Amino acid sequence: MKTGILGGTFNPIHKAHLAIAEVSMRRCGLDRILFLPAAIPPHKEIAANVSFTHRMTMVALATADTPEFICSDLEAKRQGASFSVDTLAQLRDLYPGDELYFIIGLDSFRDITTWKNYQRLFELSNIIVAGRPGPGAEAPEKLLPVAIKDDFCYDERSLKLRHKSGHQLIFIIETKFDISSTGVRKKVAEGLPIEAEVPTAVIDYIEQNNLYRE
Repeated sequence: MKTGILGGTFNPIHKAHLAIAEVSMRRCGLDRILFLPAAIPPHKEIAANVSFTHRMTMVALATADTPEFICSDLEAKRQGASFSVDTLAQLRDLYPGDELYFIIGLDSFRDITTWKNYQRLFELSNIIVAGRPGPGAEAPEKLLPVAIKDDFCYDERSLKLRHKSGHQLIFIIETKFDISSTGVRKKVAEGLPIEAEVPTAVIDYIEQNNLYRE
């Protein structure tokens, strides 16, 4: 089984997150995607102090109508910060027969050398980098960290970069990914509509729980 892993703070989850999952599933032939809200993200604070329970519930609401999208509380069950390398290692143990595809944003990929044991990520899973058109997106392979460039080669058969472990590095650039949680929170605080960016069930939950109001 091909399993995608999409993590993040999801504060809140929005339509670009869902689009990334849908496009990744279609392009890479994934069978399912696990949505993993970060309990304690190591690289950022949780804006507006929205609890894990709220963020988890919004992800569950947004993915409820798609059986292939599975909301997981895996990272909340661990102590300490939610490091991606630890999550992937745990998923490798939980699903030993699955082919894993770890999905991250282009902006995060630019900073991947700051992540804990980042070289290990490429050994544990295929990596899908999803981003919006813009600087760096025209030739995203140039964003490979210098320290690991020699670990990759261009696979003529699949037309993708392949790590020495055999895992692929896949770049997906789409205009439909151009939504940010920061922008959504700002709109809510200003009383502006967010129907174009956020699923209806999530909007209702935000309103019912008075989230992101300043």
